[in-house]
Amino acid sequence: MRVSQMLIPTLRETPAEAEVVSHQLMVRAGFIRKAAAGVYTFLPLAWRVVRKIEQIVREEMNRMGGQEIMMPIIQPAELWQESGRWDVYGPELFRLKDRHGRDFCLGPTHEEIITDLVRGEVSSYKQLPLLLYQMQNKYRDERRPRFGLMRGREFIMKDLYSFDRDEEGLDVSYKKMYEAYNNIFRRCGLVFRPVEADSGAIGGNDTHEFMVLAESGEATVVYCPAEPCGYAANVERAVSPPELPAVQESPGPLQEVVTPGQKTVEQVTKGLGIGPERIIKTILYQTEKGMAAALVRGDREVNEIKLQKVLDVLRLEIAGPEAVEGLTGAAVGFAGPVGLKDIPIVADQEVEAMSNAVCGANKTGAHLMGVNPGRDFQWQKCADIRLVKRGCACPNCGSPMEEARGIEVGQVFKLGTKYSKVLGADYLDEKGESHPIVMGCYGVGVTRTMAAAIEQNHDKDGILWPVSIAPFHVVVIPVSNKDSRQVETAERIYGELVEAGVEAVIDDRNERPGVKFKDADLVGYPLRITVGKSLAEGKVELRHRRDGEVVMLLETEVVKRVREIISASL
Repeated sequence: MRVSQMLIPTLRETPAEAEVVSHQLMVRAGFIRKAAAGVYTFLPLAWRVVRKIEQIVREEMNRMGGQEIMMPIIQPAELWQESGRWDVYGPELFRLKDRHGRDFCLGPTHEEIITDLVRGEVSSYKQLPLLLYQMQNKYRDERRPRFGLMRGREFIMKDLYSFDRDEEGLDVSYKKMYEAYNNIFRRCGLVFRPVEADSGAIGGNDTHEFMVLAESGEATVVYCPAEPCGYAANVERAVSPPELPAVQESPGPLQEVVTPGQKTVEQVTKGLGIGPERIIKTILYQTEKGMAAALVRGDREVNEIKLQKVLDVLRLEIAGPEAVEGLTGAAVGFAGPVGLKDIPIVADQEVEAMSNAVCGANKTGAHLMGVNPGRDFQWQKCADIRLVKRGCACPNCGSPMEEARGIEVGQVFKLGTKYSKVLGADYLDEKGESHPIVMGCYGVGVTRTMAAAIEQNHDKDGILWPVSIAPFHVVVIPVSNKDSRQVETAERIYGELVEAGVEAVIDDRNERPGVKFKDADLVGYPLRITVGKSLAEGKVELRHRRDGEVVMLLETEVVKRVREIISASL
């Protein structure tokens, strides 16, 4: 391709609305343009990257026995009502009516559609196992679309669904996809980590997320650095053994102390001269079932995903000041479990082991000291509801864990019979007995993977594409368009590269060399061949974009060298 004929509208200034590096660079390098909030047009360079990622995904899915299909984006409400998700999925679901008033939605995911397909076509154990996948646009009405392709309303995703006879078969399918995902992100040239995760709105049992490690990541991952442990989990799912006191104190008397204006843990610890681990923090929540209280140690935070599951609720929001005062009679910051009635109380495991603790007195400006769980208050449930952070003990080996930021680019779920039971997707075994099909769900965010690759691979000058997903592998730049020999040599090298199967472009624009070099760095071509003054010695310059290494090669050898570099990188 000739740059003079390509649509690459590069920009020198960073767009004001672009918050993260991937968004900034994709706009500046002429990869995407915004059509609406969370909706983007993919320009030629971006589309080449998307297609390359899709091809890697397709090859790995096919390698594991996947069969590609295409399902409709517009889905009838009846299927979602049948599964029970129409009323609970939430406002992220794009809903619409046709001219006859029938309800539909734009697919954010395809569990209902694929299960409906399989229940109509699969009836015997002889047709299982089955792996079906597609790559298409998904739609989610994000409340606040942001970060460019990282959190949009329209995005491209690969979703594969496995169908097996039993849990043992599901284990096999799950392992296949787990291996395939490792292969996909490795081939994309990314540094990533599979972590235990929460299944969210999809549902199901076991699940892993594949996180591309990057400082700009929205998710926090905790992991064990000890070898060969390897434990890693999203903080939403991470667990850690409770930190129990070395010595159990004898219960002391319960007493009220005046703490005017001391609402926060920091203020209370400073005012009373105690450590935060001595405080029982009481957080009140609103749910669709009413109010509930969560108790954690003062130096801990509530993991709301865990708490939501313990309470078995769909909606969980911190109670407002009016609700808190209406329940406790006190302002926010002075709530406590002693005397708290008529609402469920969930205590973290560490709270159960505390003695002579401090908590709010349910009276503005007062706290209680000498609080002993079990004696002074009771709870309905005791469970692990704390948020795991850096320094917490690994659940496998006990070593202190570390934290990293990550971008979720893929997730694998064990759905079990969650959808097959409610939608009636059954099969007959060898004895003619009917059983629900056991399912799995496996997604890769194709466009998000492109953005994550940039978040992990960039410098101050632009993008550092891994060779396997770069839009083009090499750009050829003649320094002077007025020098006929430079132009002729650049054209010849470009032609030889194309003939050799190398994805190459030639920057034949009538622009200054500095402009061409800046654009080449911004776009992120892995290799740059510069035909300049050294041509007088029969040499050209080959520059590696990632590390800036420059080597001078004979013009007759450069194509061979480029092919070797690319072959070694794929």
